[in-house]
Amino acid sequence: MTPTPSSTTTAAATTAPWTVTPPESEDFAAWRELFRGYCTFYKVPMPEEKAELVWSWLTDPAHELEGLLVRGADGTPVGLAHYRPFSRPLHGAVGCYLDDLFVAPAARGGGAVDELLARLRAIAAARGWNVVRWITADDNHRARSKYDQVATRTMFVTYDMAPEQTP
Repeated sequence: MTPTPSSTTTAAATTAPWTVTPPESEDFAAWRELFRGYCTFYKVPMPEEKAELVWSWLTDPAHELEGLLVRGADGTPVGLAHYRPFSRPLHGAVGCYLDDLFVAPAARGGGAVDELLARLRAIAAARGWNVVRWITADDNHRARSKYDQVATRTMFVTYDMAPEQTP
């Protein structure tokens, strides 16, 4: 993907010309701070080993996980998205699963998240994926108000099951 200025999607975005690009090697420190903010929001520890592992996935073209960074006018990353394809046997199709989406608090409300979601929608269309799907916390009201504007809330309930413990 060639870095190009994205179209503005909100009135606030007209003052901040956002660009959305895949992460580059020199983005590690900025990405790590954004990822740390995301982990902190969800109260999940972020040891350096986890950051390095996820970064290695994002920078490995053979790994399924891909990433995007939204950048402000000065090129500084202010938000991230991590996504991957997932098979949908019931539909005989492939979809896009958005694992992580985060915009730094100082950049919220200015259209950065709109640009990330618009780019994901474009990637899904270009790759023939038939849906972009994600989950969020029930109490993440600010994000949910945005998601309600751009996507359809499903009625599915999510479960997590731990793998069998090996002795």
